[in-house]
Amino acid sequence: MSATTIQEPPAGDIGRNRWFLSHAPIVRSLIHLCVPMAAAMIVGAIYNLINAGVVGSLHITVFLAAITLGSPILGLVMAIGNVFGVGGGALISRLLGAAEHDPGAARNIKGVSAFSFWGAILAGAAIGAAGLLMLDPIVSLLGAQGEAVAPTRAFVGVLLAFVPVLAAAVCLEQLVRAEGAARQVMIGLIGSTIMNLLFDIVFILMLHWGVAGAALATGLANLVLVLYFAFWLTRNSAHASLAPRWFTIAASVMKPVLGVGVSTLLQSAFLIVTALVLNNLAAGYGDGPLAAMGVAVRIAQVPEFLLMGVTLGVLPLLAYSYGKGDSHRLSEALRKSAAAVGGIALLCSAVVYIFRDQVFEAFISDPSVLAIGVVVLTAQLVAMIANAFTGLITSLFQATGRALAATLMSVTQGVLFIPVVVLGNLWFGLTGIIWALTVTEVAVLITGLVLWIASRGAIERGMAEGSPERADAALEEQAA
Repeated sequence: MSATTIQEPPAGDIGRNRWFLSHAPIVRSLIHLCVPMAAAMIVGAIYNLINAGVVGSLHITVFLAAITLGSPILGLVMAIGNVFGVGGGALISRLLGAAEHDPGAARNIKGVSAFSFWGAILAGAAIGAAGLLMLDPIVSLLGAQGEAVAPTRAFVGVLLAFVPVLAAAVCLEQLVRAEGAARQVMIGLIGSTIMNLLFDIVFILMLHWGVAGAALATGLANLVLVLYFAFWLTRNSAHASLAPRWFTIAASVMKPVLGVGVSTLLQSAFLIVTALVLNNLAAGYGDGPLAAMGVAVRIAQVPEFLLMGVTLGVLPLLAYSYGKGDSHRLSEALRKSAAAVGGIALLCSAVVYIFRDQVFEAFISDPSVLAIGVVVLTAQLVAMIANAFTGLITSLFQATGRALAATLMSVTQGVLFIPVVVLGNLWFGLTGIIWALTVTEVAVLITGLVLWIASRGAIERGMAEGSPERADAALEEQAA
């Protein structure tokens, strides 16, 4: 039966999730996959604003500065989890698609899921332990100075202790999404956010543990999330398994998972470097600009996370279509998700920009800091539009196993940002620092468009040959 003649999904979550990946009209698939993700991401962004408000209610500016300085650690955690989660999730979706014409392809999913989950935990434990042993140098590297050192040390120390849990949560989110279970991901993320807020109230407002309480709340909330996702996969997945006995280091599992994961690691690493450089340069202008940048970034995260819901939500659909060899469905999904990204980015940017003063005044009352924050927010919104399309192109590369293309995009961002921000600071001062990321994001988008055009033929050949992994290997050999 053709995709256009199927109007309603089958009963049961597993059947419904698979139907949205394989046969549903693209618009319905995008709604099913992206709306729950967007909702969960927005709730998370709103939580970040509330969290800043809770910490800000203590009227200690240095606490807000400490949270901003410690943000690269959260980027590190996402990098660890996504090395295994993004690569494993994309491979699982491709295998599910391939199973439509080769049922034996699904046999490898248990090994992929177990390797991804336990790999994230083991890597997180190693990096978290190393970080705790080098806590003081790390705090200094993050740019903490003077009164900001003690709260930054407390915040970062607690986060490092929870790195295995945080990495596992990020990884499991990707594995659950790989099966098209966007609604279950939404439930888990929103539930975790609510728990995080409740823990914040207890640890920060009631027990007065300050930024250490904020970090502890984040760690415990993610522990709840890990338990939920692990329970759901164990009870509901027909193919995935987290049992240690399925853990494998076979090349057929490690190569495709880590191949895509390395590009994600590089991207996250460059984001960490970006935050470090920004924080250290901005710290030279005082705690006020640093606090303003932290609040502006959290405000811009609301529309940014909405767009991430689309670009992340569509990845399983792209991967499934590629594994299945359905070029028409892949192209249609890419076109319609690009239209959604463009429309949402422009609308959200306009709304946030119009009400920028009112939103900022809820967090900062100092007129000089407010003025800086508005400039930062404007730059963030422009960068967000470019980043949204970059994210969609990256999802396409990850879905189709194009590790080389995704890696080149990550390298471009890292290579360009340092000279741009250094020269911006030298020539334009604080304004140059603020706009450096925007300039870099636009350059990365242009790079992504060029790589996408260059990769279209290879992606089509991979689906036509019915063996995505062989096509990927041929492309890598040709590139080498």
